[in-house]
Amino acid sequence: MDGNGRWANIRGLPRAEGHRQGVRRSKDVINASVDIGIKALTLYAFSIENWRRPQTEVITLMDLLEMYLKTEIDDLMSKGIAFKVIGNREKLPPEIQFLIRNAEFLTSLNTSMVLSMAISYGGRDEIVRTVRKLARSGVDLSNADESVLESNLDTRDMLPVDLIIRTGGEKRISNFLIWQSAYAELYFSDTLWPDFTQDEFFSAIHNYKQRERRFGAVPHKVSL
Repeated sequence: MDGNGRWANIRGLPRAEGHRQGVRRSKDVINASVDIGIKALTLYAFSIENWRRPQTEVITLMDLLEMYLKTEIDDLMSKGIAFKVIGNREKLPPEIQFLIRNAEFLTSLNTSMVLSMAISYGGRDEIVRTVRKLARSGVDLSNADESVLESNLDTRDMLPVDLIIRTGGEKRISNFLIWQSAYAELYFSDTLWPDFTQDEFFSAIHNYKQRERRFGAVPHKVSL
């Protein structure tokens, strides 16, 4: 979900307004995903590197996250969406950690789609945290295989990634789901996230369906 700040700068608006518009766009894509039967959607909301942004911007992003967690639960419940968070939660403010746990608990039995938000997330950080967790648990790492690591990642209970969509004109995945995306299809869009409409989202899904190994299939798990 790249391009909120640039979207605001182009329009002479505060970067905070770009992030607010990005939240609105996220809701559109969530609704579109449910409508076409996608079973899992992951949104890269706040990277581990984002902690290095100016403090005022970080506060704005945390405020928007807190507002979302307080106001969107009823909508998630009405649509049957289960909510999860992946990332380094220890870095998050205690109030937001509580709201995340509450949202995950309240929506845990929903089955129409799993909405995962990557918050304070980085692919390398996830792998390092996982290795440290395994070492603390006494696992013999000299004999560990892929399944051991995979079953202890933040995404251990989630579907494999079928499609990664990157907006904003960059053609890289920027430390996002680097383990999970090993066999994912990639789609890059020049559109800044606040302008990424449902129609363009559907175009990305259509592009995915035309690829030979996935022909005719709706992706089960999409990550943006």
